[in-house]
Amino acid sequence: MTTPTPYPVENTGVTYAQAGVDTEAGDRAVELMKASVAATMTPAVVGGVGGFAGMVDVSDLREYSRPLLATSTDGVGTKVAIAQALDIHDTIGQDLVGMVVDDIVVVGAKPLLMTDYIACGHVVPERIADIVRGVAQACAAVRTPLLGGETAEHPGLMAADEYDVAGAATGVVEASRMLGAERVRPGDVLIAIASSGLHSNGYSLVRRVAEVAGWKLDDYRADLGHTIGEELLVPTALYASLCLDLIEAVGQGEESTKNCPEGLEPLGVHALSHVTGGGLAANVSRVLPQGLIARISRDSWEIPPIFSMVQTDGGVPFDDLESTLNLGVGMVAIVDRTCADSALTCLNAAGASAWILGDVHAESEYTTRGRVVRGTKGVDGGGVDMLGNYRVA
Repeated sequence: MTTPTPYPVENTGVTYAQAGVDTEAGDRAVELMKASVAATMTPAVVGGVGGFAGMVDVSDLREYSRPLLATSTDGVGTKVAIAQALDIHDTIGQDLVGMVVDDIVVVGAKPLLMTDYIACGHVVPERIADIVRGVAQACAAVRTPLLGGETAEHPGLMAADEYDVAGAATGVVEASRMLGAERVRPGDVLIAIASSGLHSNGYSLVRRVAEVAGWKLDDYRADLGHTIGEELLVPTALYASLCLDLIEAVGQGEESTKNCPEGLEPLGVHALSHVTGGGLAANVSRVLPQGLIARISRDSWEIPPIFSMVQTDGGVPFDDLESTLNLGVGMVAIVDRTCADSALTCLNAAGASAWILGDVHAESEYTTRGRVVRGTKGVDGGGVDMLGNYRVA
C-alpha cells in the first residue's frame, strides 16, 4: 500500500508565482477597488463585493406586464493603447460603461447591472484599481450597480504592461414601451446629441494617422486647447440617464398617439441610435424600417477639431472618415415632429448640446441627393441620405 505524501511538502518545483501569476497582487487590487465598487450599489443589490456571483433583487419586475431583458457586451478597442502609453488608466472605465450601457438604452431599457473583465499580462494593483474606479464612477453616474467583475493575469500571452477590458450590461424595458424602427414614421425629426470627442471607436485609424503624421502624445495643440494625448483619452459621453429622462419628459406626442403600432404605448421618442463603429449614417440606418429614408444635413453642426486633425493630417478621405468616426454626434433621437421642440429643451436644460439633424421621409416619395447608406450591421432596414458639406472648426 502506498503511503500518502505528507502535506505541506518542501517547495522544489514550479509555483504559480514562478509561472507569472501573483494571486496576492490580485487580492491587493480587490482591496483597493472595493470602496469604488461599493459606491455603485443600489438598494436592489443583494450581497457585497467578493462573492462568486453578483445578485440583484428584481421584485419590481412584477409590476411589468411583459418585461423584456436587454443585454450588451463590448470593449473599448485599441484606445487602451493610448491609456497604456500615457500611463493614465482612470478614464478608460467610463469608455467601457458608455459602450455597453448606452447600447441597451437604445431600446428604451433601464440598466439593472453591469459587470467587467480585465485581462492583463501582470497585475499591478494600483493600475487595476484605477481602471475599476473609472468603471465604478461611470456606473454611479448612470445609476447602475457594478455587480461583479474579473481580473485575469495572462503571463506569456500578454506583455507585463498590457491589458484589455470588456464589460456587459443588462437592463429591462416594458414590451409596450420598447423603442425601435417599428415606431418611426415619415415626418419624424432626428435630434443629434453631441459626442465628447472620439469616444471609443476608430482608434486603429487614429493611431495610424498619428504614426504617419508624427503626432506626439505630449504635443500641445492650440486648436484642441490641450495635448493630443489628453484629447485622445477624453472619456466617452454617457447618455443612458439623459435618454431615459428624455423619454419620460416628452410624453406621447400628437402623431404618435394617432399612429402608434398595435401593442405599443404611444411615445414621443420613437427610436435612439448610439453612434459607434461605422459612423453616423450606418448606425442611424439600423433603427429605420424598410421604405423610409432619413435626410441628414452635414452642415447642421461643426465638426470638432480632433476630427479635422485626423482628416487633414492623415489625408483621410471624407467618406472613410464618415464611415469610421462619430464626427461629433454621439447619440441620435428620432422623435415625433410635435415633440421636437420639447425634446431640444429637455436635452439642453440637462446640459447636453443638441440640435436638429434631419428628418424622415417615405422613400417612395423622396429623391436621394447625397451619399446613401443602408443595410449595415446585418440589419436590412431603411436608408440614410447624407447631404451637403461639413462645417469644419
